[in-house]
Amino acid sequence: MVKVGLFLIEFLPPIEIRNDLNIMPEEAIPDLDKISIPTSPSPGGICFRNPGRMHKRTTNSREACPSYHVMSRVAGGEMLFGDTEKEAFRVLLWRMARFSGVEVLTYCVMGNHFHLLVRLPERAKFLRRFADTTPGGEGEQRLLEHLKLLYSKTYLNQLESEIAELRSQGQEARVQQVLERYKARFCDLSAFVKEVKERFSRWFNKRHARKGTLWADRFKSVLVQSGGCLRTMAAYIDLNPVRAGLVEKPEDYRWCGYSEALAGSKRMRRGLCRVVNWPIDNWESPGKRAGRTEQSGSEIYREILFEAGRERDGDRTRQKQRKAMKPEAVREVIASGGELTTGELLMHRVRWFSEGLALGSAEYLQDVLGDQFRASDFKELPVAAGGVADPWHSLSRLRRHGIG
Repeated sequence: MVKVGLFLIEFLPPIEIRNDLNIMPEEAIPDLDKISIPTSPSPGGICFRNPGRMHKRTTNSREACPSYHVMSRVAGGEMLFGDTEKEAFRVLLWRMARFSGVEVLTYCVMGNHFHLLVRLPERAKFLRRFADTTPGGEGEQRLLEHLKLLYSKTYLNQLESEIAELRSQGQEARVQQVLERYKARFCDLSAFVKEVKERFSRWFNKRHARKGTLWADRFKSVLVQSGGCLRTMAAYIDLNPVRAGLVEKPEDYRWCGYSEALAGSKRMRRGLCRVVNWPIDNWESPGKRAGRTEQSGSEIYREILFEAGRERDGDRTRQKQRKAMKPEAVREVIASGGELTTGELLMHRVRWFSEGLALGSAEYLQDVLGDQFRASDFKELPVAAGGVADPWHSLSRLRRHGIG
């Protein structure tokens, strides 16, 4: 139990990656712990296995570290995820993020779908630690050490044995090809989401003695420009349980990024500080700009979350209970050419946020499209962007009005 301010938040204890789980009888391992079992080798060897093919999503972005909103639903929309399933997904998410180098900015796991807001680091910079390609050199040793985050001792021992055998046969090119196969999974959105979903599916099906596909489709992803768009998208994700009527405040829902940050998670606090463009270790500490003290990262993000119910009166700021606009009323505003505040958007399911290709300024989206730019692909959003000179646009072909 962690007490934060006026709120009391209960989190299940973190689960460590334990190599001893591989040697324990399966019936002795709790279901929740099974999500952390390191990967063991499959029959047929490691180096000679066909890795298969994977379709990658490539989108141009002038940002060195692009951010994406990722969303995926279960097949049939059934409410399949209870508390144990949501916690298992959360544990797996962080494990895979650490392995792949993907930075989780925030997330929300619901009963039949999940939302992620992730940032991809500079891949070349991430791979520098493995840059030494001398056979058996420091780069290779660092890579094998990194693989311990995901793979069992048995797997790694077999991998090293097969590598040694290939080298004894003079097949160094084959060895480097095998090592590159692991590196290709780093800092890659498609590889990251694919592996999270596949590993969770295997765990879920085994737990529930079921077969077949779990997810309705591959996944949806929206490239999000940094700044106001990124902040609004993060808040939109953390407010999912509020919109669904599960809780009144996002901190009361255990499986979202904001709640985890309030519970003391340093990695989640860093992610949300990144969202609000704040020093990543200053979640609770006020910062300074232009010689004056300002709010902490926590206070800045909280204001964004509760913008829909905030009203300013001179120098005073007070909370006000305000009835949310119904979707029909929102659509009428859009149809009449009016604008919505970001707070009003946050309280509704917005298709632009999950079904478009990218979200940002017109200039940003033109850079994304490059030579494929077509004016018909742009949709200017009816958002009162709070003084932003360039309105938000969505790069998509959306049905109806974008709000449901």
